[in-house]
Amino acid sequence: MITAGQMRAARALLGLDQRGLAELSGLSLPTIQRMEASDGVIRGNVDSLMKLTGALSAAGIELIADNAASLTGGRGVRLKTPA
Repeated sequence: MITAGQMRAARALLGLDQRGLAELSGLSLPTIQRMEASDGVIRGNVDSLMKLTGALSAAGIELIADNAASLTGGRGVRLKTPA
């Protein structure tokens, strides 16, 4: 699973605009725009989500789920749990 916020953050870490992420993932620009406009977890067909997460992973992005530890210990960004 990936949220729209994670997607935008990953794109920013890679220095990509939406068009660049579309090219990297093999998805259309409107698909990337629709995914980023989602509220919370991105909904879409499984093939598109797999292309997106696979491309981000290949580019060096590790998606960290809620309450999960980062296995590789690299730098990253995570939202704090609201107090």
